Amino acid sequence: MREVRINFKNLLFGLFVGLLLGLWFGINIGKGRSIVANPFAHQHFSDKVKAKVGQSVERIGKEIKGQP
Repeated sequence: MREVRINFKNLLFGLFVGLLLGLWFGINIGKGRSIVANPFAHQHFSDKVKAKVGQSVERIGKEIKGQP
């Protein structure tokens, strides 16, 4: 009975740690950041705009050159 209780505690601990890590990684993936970045760090609006404009300029440049 003691072994079952220890295994159950280990299972619950593993699920809890897995849930926390999954939440951490999922938030970062959803925000388009590195997986190990701080998901609660504030990103300024101007940084977001610069990133989007840079992506748009690259895409437009490729379209003008005729590259897929």
